[in-house]
Formats: sequence, structure tokens, C-alpha cells
Amino acid sequence: MIVNFHKVNLKKKYPLQISRGTHYKSQNLFIELIKDGITAWGESAPGKTEGASNADEVEKSLLKLIETDIDSLSIYETHQRSKELNIPPCAYAAIDIALWDWKAKKAGLPLSSLLGFPTPSIPTSITVGINPPEIIKERVEIILSNPQIKALKIKLGSPDGIEHDKLIYSQVLESIKKSNISIRVDANGGWSLDEAKVMMKWLAERKAEYIEQPLIEGEEDKLKYLFESRPLPIFIDESCRFSEDVARHYEYVDGVNLKLMKCGGITEALRILNVAKSHNLKTMIGCMSESSVSISAGASISGIIDYVDLDSHYNLDPDPSEGAKMIDGITMNSNKPGHGSKLKIEYYA
Repeated sequence: MIVNFHKVNLKKKYPLQISRGTHYKSQNLFIELIKDGITAWGESAPGKTEGASNADEVEKSLLKLIETDIDSLSIYETHQRSKELNIPPCAYAAIDIALWDWKAKKAGLPLSSLLGFPTPSIPTSITVGINPPEIIKERVEIILSNPQIKALKIKLGSPDGIEHDKLIYSQVLESIKKSNISIRVDANGGWSLDEAKVMMKWLAERKAEYIEQPLIEGEEDKLKYLFESRPLPIFIDESCRFSEDVARHYEYVDGVNLKLMKCGGITEALRILNVAKSHNLKTMIGCMSESSVSISAGASISGIIDYVDLDSHYNLDPDPSEGAKMIDGITMNSNKPGHGSKLKIEYYA
């Protein structure tokens, strides 16, 4: 097995501000895995909260894993070894995605078919970051110029407080009043318990479908005080990284948001889905600063997921990969073997 690393700079069309800061660009690490004449692709979007701050750290950690001779291991055994070596999840995701891509290509099947999953059917939401109302107005108008768009995810939890959140959300409502658009809200842990109670009631009266991560990671013990009389379904994101987190928090949430960079790839994502379903929770799949490679891997398992937020590649200028595209609002893979995506040759030749 040969593994080549390719570092690529990604630039966003529109900066994305959330409660923890603003993201303009990133450098991702792409994995080119070659075995038995088959080339497979994986991707890592580094993140400080995910264990590796940059592409150099990702590469260093993956070299440590590869040097242990993983060629003879199964995907599940490789996953276990990565845990034993404390490989950051966002780093291991690249190897895991590539291994599943290779396995499906070896079988001559799309990855979704290899896993026995149906074709994706849920439209993706498109994310709108924290901004002044006039910027929100401009951004939503651009989004709605695409008639395929059926849902928006609004980032709240503004550092300027909940009154600014209300201004953001009110502008969104004004901008979509002539459209049949669903609205979801993600606070990214930007509210206190009291603020979350106020905002959930306010949002429930204004078309919001659910609230994602109302409280900061680490304050999960307070979720029960929101859950008792919740006016909106509660999903957790940062509070749910691995399948064991689902088992810890299922009593006081309605659903969980999995991300390949957060959990370490498809292998752990499958476990999260199984545990969530066993506790009758709704599921969501999200993304970080990812290109079409990682998005295509996520889309390969999205056919059994209730809510989809696979939109980061639509905000890249340009997307260095080719893969999943929007079809009738749905982030859809091709029917090619594997996850159907690869890094464009001009980025590594």
C-alpha cells in the first residue's frame, strides 16, 4: 500500500462566522491511497477542537499510524489501532475515508451500495453565518437565487448577545417570506442556560424546526433543564463526538449531529448511527471546512439520516475536488464505485 499526502489551501467564497470565531480559509490534507492498482481518496479538515490544528500535525500523526504496518489490517482493526495511538479524529478520518473508498472500488460498487444504504433523499441545508442584518439580507438573497435550495441553517450564539441573534433571525424571516424554506438554528454552544430557554421559546414561535447545540460542550448536565419543557427539538453536535457520547446524553436530547472530522470517519459514524437509532433519536450529518472528497463520503451514508447539512464544498472558491453535486437540493454522489470523489489533478500533479 502506498499513501501520498497532498496539502491544499481552501478559500471560502463567504467567511463563516460562528459563536467561536470566523473562518475564511483552511489548509486540508488529502490522502491518495494506492493498493492493488486501485487509487482511493480521503481528506482531513484540521481543527484545534478535533485534535490537530493544521495539516502538518495531521500528516505527522498519520505517518505514525502508517508506520505500524496497517496494510494487513481490516478497516475496523485500523480504526482500533488509531485509537490506541491517540490519532486525532480529524486526521484519522482521512485514512478511514480512503480505506472505505478503496474497499468499495475493489468491490466495484458505490460506497452507499456496499453499505446497503438507500440513495440520499433529504435536501441539504445551506449555512448562514453570524453577520449584521444587512449582510444576512445579501447572503440569503444569493442563496435563494438557486431554486434548488429548500432549507437554511442559521448560526446564532452571537458574541453580541441574544438581542443580536434576534436581529439576525428576524432578517432571515423577512428575506424568506416569499419562499417555502425550512429554517434550522445552530447556536454552537453560544448561549447560557437562561439564554437558551428564552431563545428556544422565541424561535419556536418563528418557524424554527430545531435547535442545535444550545449549550457549550461540557455543560451537558444542564440539558435536562432545557429538555423538560422544550418548545423545540434539541440536537447536540459538539457534545456528541463518538458513539459513547450518544449513550451518555440520549435521555435529554432529540437527536445527534455526526461529522466525519469529529468522529474520525465512516467507521465511527456507522456506530453513532446504530447507537442513536437504538435510543430512538433523530440523526443529522454535518460538515466542517471540507471539499467534495469528505462531503462525498458523508453523502454515501446520508440515505438513512433524518437531516443533512453537507454544504461546505458549495462555499469554496474553488472546490479543489470533484464529487458530490446538488441535485434537486440534495447533495448527491455519482454512481461510480467508491464514494465518487477525488482531488483534481492540478492540485497534486
